[in-house]
Order: sequence, then structure tokens, then C-alpha cells
Amino acid sequence: MANHLDISILVPSYNEDESLPELCSWIKKVMDEKNFAYEVVIVDDGSTDRTWEVTQEINAKDKNVKGIKFNRNYGKSAALNVGFKAVKGDVVITMDADLQDSPDEIPALYDKIMKEGYDLVSGWKKKRYDPISKTVPSKFFNAVTRKLSGIELNDFNCGLKAYKNAVVKNVAIHGEMHRYIPVIAKWRGFDKIGEQVVEHRARQYGVSKFGLERFINGFLDLLSITFVTKFRKKPMHFFGLLGTLSFMFGFVSTLFLIWEKWINLKDGTHVREIVDQPFFYIALVMLVIGVQLFLGGFLAEMITMNGHKEDDYLVIEEVGND
Repeated sequence: MANHLDISILVPSYNEDESLPELCSWIKKVMDEKNFAYEVVIVDDGSTDRTWEVTQEINAKDKNVKGIKFNRNYGKSAALNVGFKAVKGDVVITMDADLQDSPDEIPALYDKIMKEGYDLVSGWKKKRYDPISKTVPSKFFNAVTRKLSGIELNDFNCGLKAYKNAVVKNVAIHGEMHRYIPVIAKWRGFDKIGEQVVEHRARQYGVSKFGLERFINGFLDLLSITFVTKFRKKPMHFFGLLGTLSFMFGFVSTLFLIWEKWINLKDGTHVREIVDQPFFYIALVMLVIGVQLFLGGFLAEMITMNGHKEDDYLVIEEVGND
């Protein structure tokens, strides 16, 4: 097939003008040694340095290197999302531009996809050169993500990953969800997900572009993607369950208060009026919340049914359909 590509290497970049020439030269060396047909797609995420000029200079010398430029900084997820639409290789490798990911890892990751049949392979930076302010929160979020997603990966946030082309063409990411691409891929049915220990190199140029706020945003995105994964097509299962439990608690509590009042009146025991008891208002609030949650789930279910689209179902292969 003309212009067939074995590998697409996607490099989201933000203010990485110093490292890009060395990275692209290193990638070319590895690709030529293994005789891969390849492309490098650099997505300039609104850099304020010479990243775009450097990308153009590299492209003038090596047509395997292509570039996409944003008008401002939108974030890594946006860069990956746009890059996923542009890449053409059988296997797509994502890696950071700061030279902390080694291009020497690419052939092994390619083999994991093409020879071992994985849909997605995530790098695991077992030995890291990051400060403790990054490693400790990272371990916590990896543990939480493993628990919620059921995917046994040690390093969800590793930028060095390999994908089948079909995977990147059928996932959409935004916000801080780039670290949860394995979760989204599993939701889309690409559940053969593996992991490979990769080298983590010390930063040579520039400074880290991420602050502590990424962990807060990342945690909120994890809750969001977990909810969407489990209940996108069946919101009534979530809201209806909570609403039913809340309503039943309020209803049973109200019956208990009425029963207690009746028993005390029968025995001639003086008790406070039901409406004077704080527990009555708790029961009342639970009844109201229960009804609201149930109605919310019902409306969400109706919206979901009316919003059904054919592309909700992913077809990746056909045979005998000329």
C-alpha cells in the first residue's frame, strides 16, 4: 500500500524548542535502524518560545516530521485528541517532548502491539527522577485509578504509550483525561491492555509544565470518567437506586414516627408532636431528595434514549461486505 506507515509518533509540545531537535534526531536514528516507515507528529500546544519555528525547521530537513499548531495553550489532552485524528500509522506511540521518554523503547512497544496483540501498552517508569512532590501524589492516584477502573497499571500518567490505530481513532479526551486513556479505551471495548517497564530519564531542558493543581483536576476527571463509563447509557441505574434508597429511608422513618406516636398515645404516655422532632424533618428531606433523584434519573434516561446515535456502537472490522 502506498504511503503505508508502520508507526506514528505523536509528540505534544509546550515550550520545548530546546529538546525537539535532539528528540527528532534520536527518533530518526531508531526508526532507520529498524527500517520502520514512520511519521512524527508534533502538536505545538500554544508555545510562547520557538517551538513552532523549530518544528518548521525540522520539517524542512525531514519530511517525516509534521506539525500542528494551536493558537493558544489548550492542554495535553487537547493536543493528543487533535493528534489522534491526524496520525496514520498502524501503531501510534505517544511520548513527551522533554527527552524524559526514550525513543529506544519504541521498537519493543511496537512489538507488544503487533506481535502480542495488545490494544494498548502503557509505559511504567519504575525508577523515576521526579521530586517527591510528584511521585507521592502520583502513586496515590494510580492506586485509586486501579481500584475504580479495574485496570492493573502502575503508571497511568506515563506519557510513553503505544496504541493500535483503531484505539486512537475511537477515543475522545478533554480536560485532564489524557492520563485516563486506558480507562476510556476499556470502556470502548479495547480491553487487552498491557504494561512495560520503560526508562525514565532526568530532565535536560526546561521545567515541568504541571503543578499540584493537576492532581485535583485529575481526581475530578477520574470521578467523571468513572461515572460516564458505568452509567452513561443507564443513568437510571445510578440516580434511580440512590433515589429509591433515599425515599425508602424517609418513608420507613415516617412510618416509625407515626407508629411510635400511636403506641405512646395508646399507653397514655406524653410525647412531643411529630413535627417537633428533628428526625421528622430528616425523614421529610430524604423523601423529597428521593423523589428528585428518581425523577432526575428518569429524565436522564429519556434524554439518553432520544440521544441514541449509531456511532455509539463501534465496528472495527467487516468481512464479505463489499
